[in-house]
Amino acid sequence: MHTCTLNCALKDHALRARLVHDIISGKLFIYPTDTIYGIGCNAENESSVLRIREAKSRGSAPFSVIAPSKEWIWSHTNISPANRELAGKLLPGPYTLILPANNKSPKPVVSSQKTIGLRMPRHPFMEIISEAGVPFLTTSVNRSGQLPVKSLRDVPEDIRKYIDWAVDSGVLDGHPSRIFDMTGPELKIISR
Repeated sequence: MHTCTLNCALKDHALRARLVHDIISGKLFIYPTDTIYGIGCNAENESSVLRIREAKSRGSAPFSVIAPSKEWIWSHTNISPANRELAGKLLPGPYTLILPANNKSPKPVVSSQKTIGLRMPRHPFMEIISEAGVPFLTTSVNRSGQLPVKSLRDVPEDIRKYIDWAVDSGVLDGHPSRIFDMTGPELKIISR
């Protein structure tokens, strides 16, 4: 596992270009968000998504993705005009939006109900994801059912062995994102 600081990832042009390349090619990352550390990969790369399922012992439960832009959300979901306006105000931010998927949504992360969970963290690492231009799978760094990781030093060894890159931003003291279900006629807020 390669490790770099967030500051280096953002300011070292050669490193940044390598991170963008590795996101696109399907490498697995641990990275900071505006809430907690996430584990992710190019959500369009099915074998990488399967590796994250294995790392987390997470069966078939759906994953969310970080959208590279709001425009990506508008074109890859069947979001209603009213929800589009609300999503435009919420994002970027510490929220996950559950939206109806469309035929452009990345198949490895579309749920059996034909929905997709989307995030756009208000965090500098989002710049690198946007530059990569691909949907980036996002889930907390932990085994399913265990507490999320708030520092790289707390990443379990059995997860580390799957990871290609870890981007260190120190200790994160956030909470998992709030979930807004925008798939029906009324907005639902889902508690964790």
